[in-house]
Amino acid sequence: MAIRIGTNPIGWSNDDMPELGGETPLETCLAEAREAGFSGIELGNKFPRDPDALRPILARHRLDLVSGWYSANLLERTAEEEIAAMEPHLRLLRAMGSPVMVFCETARAVHGSRGVPVDTRPVLADADWALLAPRIATVARHMAESGVRMAYHHHMGTVIQTAAEVDRLMAMTGPEVGLLLDTGHLTFSGDDPAAVARRHAARITHVHCKDVRADVLARARGERWSFLDSVVAGVYTVPGDGCVDFPAALRPVAQAGYAGWLVVEAEQDPAKAHPLTYARMGHRNLVRLASEAGFGAIEGDRA
Repeated sequence: MAIRIGTNPIGWSNDDMPELGGETPLETCLAEAREAGFSGIELGNKFPRDPDALRPILARHRLDLVSGWYSANLLERTAEEEIAAMEPHLRLLRAMGSPVMVFCETARAVHGSRGVPVDTRPVLADADWALLAPRIATVARHMAESGVRMAYHHHMGTVIQTAAEVDRLMAMTGPEVGLLLDTGHLTFSGDDPAAVARRHAARITHVHCKDVRADVLARARGERWSFLDSVVAGVYTVPGDGCVDFPAALRPVAQAGYAGWLVVEAEQDPAKAHPLTYARMGHRNLVRLASEAGFGAIEGDRA
């Protein structure tokens, strides 16, 4: 099966902390992503949201739009209200040919609050699950009917963070709810990405590949850092530069016949981690690690 290797602009400029890389022009990000070998890129806060404006910009750099993050609030509003709220985002992804939407429930979340320890994040009660899971499924069915699959993103500091919570979401929904496997977030939460991949390989619709620096993670846990303080300190890095066993995590995905994007998505402070240097490293390492995991051809590889 063929896969494609993409990236996320978060290595150049950060959406949750706009001061990180805030001075970096979008053109620099796109040119360097292409130079590093990537075939596509996800949305960031500097991208125009009009497909007629975005399409020629990406075409100039020979990049496809992989996907884009969407912050949902389904604990506070109905599925129908969420569908109406996300329609412009869905319309953009559909117009740009993106196969999936990165979707995350962010009600009550603490990941964007720098002064709040990430271990104080909210945990759902049974009644919350009974409300949230059917609403996510309804939204996912609407997305599928529009031609864009849901890629649910478990994320540090949110109500669905751990492997057990991923398991529960998968059990309470059907195949319309696709899963985004994020190696970095599962490792940060204390879980094994390979075990999650083995259990849910058939549901995985998107993959974020980021590595974890074990020494920084130990400090983040021991000193009860916020998620953003952990990022600034360098808890995440590109594949092959940390402690994640990528062949083990990606092998079940390959064995399930996955043929989508593998995305290098490693948020770092660009003043500490030179974006082009790490982009090149991430692309080179991920191509090798994907091959070791059993993936075959890489479509449109520009290494």
